[in-house]
Amino acid sequence: MEKKRIDDYEPGPVPSPRPLDRFGFVKQEVNNSSDALTKSRSANEYERDERRVRKWRKMIGVGGSDWKHYVRRKPHVVKRRIKKGIPDCLRGLVWQLISGSRDLLLMNPGVYEQLVIYETSASELDIIRDISRTFPSHVFFQQRHGPGQRSLYNVLKAYSVYDRDVGYVQGMGFLAGLLLLYMSEEDAFWLLVALLKGAVHAPMEGLYLVGLPLVQQYLFQFDLLVKEYLPKLGEHFTQEMINPSMYASQWFITVFSYSFPFHLALRIWDVFLYEGVKIVFKVGLALLKYCHDDLVKLPFEKLIHALRNFPEDAMDPDTLLPMAYSIKVTKRLEELKLEYEKKNGKLVQSSETSRK
Repeated sequence: MEKKRIDDYEPGPVPSPRPLDRFGFVKQEVNNSSDALTKSRSANEYERDERRVRKWRKMIGVGGSDWKHYVRRKPHVVKRRIKKGIPDCLRGLVWQLISGSRDLLLMNPGVYEQLVIYETSASELDIIRDISRTFPSHVFFQQRHGPGQRSLYNVLKAYSVYDRDVGYVQGMGFLAGLLLLYMSEEDAFWLLVALLKGAVHAPMEGLYLVGLPLVQQYLFQFDLLVKEYLPKLGEHFTQEMINPSMYASQWFITVFSYSFPFHLALRIWDVFLYEGVKIVFKVGLALLKYCHDDLVKLPFEKLIHALRNFPEDAMDPDTLLPMAYSIKVTKRLEELKLEYEKKNGKLVQSSETSRK
């Protein structure tokens, strides 16, 4: 029987119009505090945002032409502004500049089109099956086999052909989906390549290889960081037999894009693309620190629920992120990585060999 591709499917009916939030997600029945905040913003706040946009435009230049020069001259200014949040209207362009994906795109003309149109992937049916699970409440992805789902399919299919060792793994849909809300298919594809292949920071492909080797390393590191930074909570987790694989795997696999409020995920991604994965550790520790006094009192079942459903006030970027920025983990992460590699030496060597 001939295998069906997404181009063989007719688009489904357009979903009935429903109220959307400022990012394009269907509004929940309960008033979202961030939307209420948006409505009540003063003229002064809008003016402040306009000033921020003008500063960013000056910093990046037309189409990003001044970006590298500015980063070399004033790296501390760039870092400070990124931590405050990239203006949403410039986010897609800045993400491409800080990730190195713009350079990959320019060096590989026509490659994306070749992968989408002329190549076939063993993962095509898996991708089609999973597409409707990616941001199902966002207007861009809601129509079955509509433009959003087709773009998502194209990017994931192209990557599964580009890197057959990784192929396609379900969590990748949330990365690609998030990127497609801010850039074209081809730009999103090359940013995915930049992340997984390590154009600027350490490669992420180990999150999706067989056995999820990088996920295992990150969970090992995070477990020990919790015990060191939050010893009382770490002891409670040990007593209740809680380990990070029960609540934190998705944090690393989707970089908080799976179940976290979108406005918070975007702010984390701003920093993640600039500084790398350490922000995921910092945000995770900050969340546990913020909820520490409640978590240490909970038994196993309630603890698992709480670790998968953090309270709304803990998800406020202006509260959580400054707390995360204040946590220093860079040196300790490197030490724990070496400790993990010594402990699992044979496993690491065998995965390296299979990748060559």
